[in-house]
Amino acid sequence: MPTRRILRLTGSDTESFLQDLITNDISGLDAGLVYAALLTPQGKYLADFFLKRDDDAVLLDVAESLADGLIKRLSMYKLRADVAIEVSDLNLQRGTGPAPEGALPDPRHPDLGWRAYIASTESDDGTDWEAIRVRHCIPETGIELHPDSYILESRFEPLRGVDFKKGCYVGQEVTARMKHKTELRKGLCRVAIDGAAPVGSAIEANGKPVGTLFTQSGGHAIAYLRFDRATGDMQADAATIRLID
Repeated sequence: MPTRRILRLTGSDTESFLQDLITNDISGLDAGLVYAALLTPQGKYLADFFLKRDDDAVLLDVAESLADGLIKRLSMYKLRADVAIEVSDLNLQRGTGPAPEGALPDPRHPDLGWRAYIASTESDDGTDWEAIRVRHCIPETGIELHPDSYILESRFEPLRGVDFKKGCYVGQEVTARMKHKTELRKGLCRVAIDGAAPVGSAIEANGKPVGTLFTQSGGHAIAYLRFDRATGDMQADAATIRLID
């Protein structure tokens, strides 16, 4: 079963419709792929996705597990806008080796290679994506990114997934306040790990909860931590963890 679903949005209002909803500036389509998210009005994560201009349409590349909910939410916002949403017959191809014709760089980080949308079966070139994600602390849909996430705590700013100059979008007020009026006290970061523990394991220090452990690779991991408690050695199941970033 494909891990991604590629939607096609058409109609004269498509780009203005998306601009009013998503965290990033749709004008970035002129340069390539746009990485963005749709939030709740309270500023919490609903879905992250990639957008690509395709002639008069916009392709939307989203995790299969989130696709039905995203279609439902977009349809709720559509009202009388001239926008049609359909499932395309395209599939994702991605890799870090030589890029096929029509491929575009992943906008989140150069080490994530390229993404292309093809009519054949979904595929990639065998890249160790978890190692790359852990090395650069890049969250993944359904693992580090979940419905309780705030995108700034999930590193959307360094991953070029949010634009603070584009104007209003759903959840913008909360996101802007977190950016300009508060210092992040919690968030995703890279840690060193000695041992292993299941994804989702609670992290503790001095008997107090500190956060949650996620993807692990090569003696490092992505963790969500409360920064004021993330000092010294911490424990997650049988693993010992130390903040390195």
